[in-house]
Amino acid sequence: MDFGFSALDLARAQFAFTISAHIIFPAFSIGLASFLMVLNGLWLWRGDPVYLRLFNYWKTIFAVVFGMGVVSGIVMSYQFGTNWAVFSDKAGPVIGPLMGYEVLSAFFLEAGFLGIMLFGRERVGPRLHMAATTIVAAGTLFSAFWILSVNSWMQTPAGYTINEVGQFIPEDWLAIIFNPSFPYRLVHMVLAAYLTTAFVVGAVGAWHLMRSPESASARVMFSMAMWMALIVTPIQIVAGDAHGLNTLEHQPAKIAAMEGHFEGYPEGRVPLILFGIPDDKAETVHYAVEIPLLGSLILTHDLDTPMQGLDAFPPEDRPKSALIFWTFRIMVAAGFAMLGIGLWSAFARWKGRLYQAKWLHRAAFVMGPSGFLAVLCGWITTEVGRQPFTVYGLLRTSDSASTLSAASVGTSLVAFILVYFFVFGSGTFYVLRLMSKRPKDQISLDEIGPTRSAGITQLAGLSHKGDAK
Repeated sequence: MDFGFSALDLARAQFAFTISAHIIFPAFSIGLASFLMVLNGLWLWRGDPVYLRLFNYWKTIFAVVFGMGVVSGIVMSYQFGTNWAVFSDKAGPVIGPLMGYEVLSAFFLEAGFLGIMLFGRERVGPRLHMAATTIVAAGTLFSAFWILSVNSWMQTPAGYTINEVGQFIPEDWLAIIFNPSFPYRLVHMVLAAYLTTAFVVGAVGAWHLMRSPESASARVMFSMAMWMALIVTPIQIVAGDAHGLNTLEHQPAKIAAMEGHFEGYPEGRVPLILFGIPDDKAETVHYAVEIPLLGSLILTHDLDTPMQGLDAFPPEDRPKSALIFWTFRIMVAAGFAMLGIGLWSAFARWKGRLYQAKWLHRAAFVMGPSGFLAVLCGWITTEVGRQPFTVYGLLRTSDSASTLSAASVGTSLVAFILVYFFVFGSGTFYVLRLMSKRPKDQISLDEIGPTRSAGITQLAGLSHKGDAK
């Protein structure tokens, strides 16, 4: 079952499919873990039961999303050994320990304290429960730290030597971990995760506001999400600009492909191509819609700085422009749409109509999946733009694959697609069902729990609510 493709093409398609299915879960769980930490902290600080209601509402969703993220992530590790054995052999001395650190310092924190966060409030008390929730949130960030370090090293390798059999051998671990593109990618990805979560929460809040305008839980969800959209989106745009400058320095061919510049501009004054149809064979962008000079201002912040085009690189070393030209623009469009929602919500809040602005609620509901769309398009831009290399400039993708038949890879790809759509489709449907239900209007006393540690008996006459205060 090879579908007329080579084993390499099918292996790339399989990895692209599985990583696309996986990345949406951590992109959501990273932000959701921090959101739960904030909700729990606000309840402890203010004592307002609406925050506890929302915490209990979203923690169930987090548990399901976290589980799907773990299962889909395990598959990724196996593919390094099955489809990409040469890459694993050559780059394993560098990426193997980094991925091991992710398990030891991040996954163990998440898995170790997740049960306390989900079920332990009544046993350990609100304050220790808050500590567990904070540790889970920190674990998700540590996970992003190590995974982004691995990926960034593949984009901008540093701190290594190559031995006599062609393996990358660590020479300076700090240079490996904090490679030139890592800080930019980490900030950009974490902010993307926060925005993804904010717009999901905002969409759920908008949905319940449209059905029950007086719902206190829906109002808090929507208000908090809109604050995140207003504050974080501009920061993300600035971070994305810094990331672009770093990419231009270290991966100029990627930038040229993203921008559709097949020819260089030795005197600067680069136009910005808004739209068009890139043609890699003809080395041109058909029907291009351009804005003169704006490309220089965005890409280099200077009108006279020269810029290389794809013609400066050998054809075999160029990424394909046809795909990443559009995924980059979709990501940017989603980001500016998020900014528009944030500004719209600020205007509605200023007018005192944040909870009555029906069209804002409809727009926020439609924008619910926008974070996932932006993350997927950004990831495609990053990974396809690195081609034709797995380790940029050093190890080609064609030299990284295992020796497998196209039929075997194609068969496993079909199996992955069928299983993924059944398992993760069912999980996603269940999460959407949970989101469609309103948060409970009342919290039972047992859900608040004692302030004392497990094993200490409360006085019979002391209510849980009074003790929690």
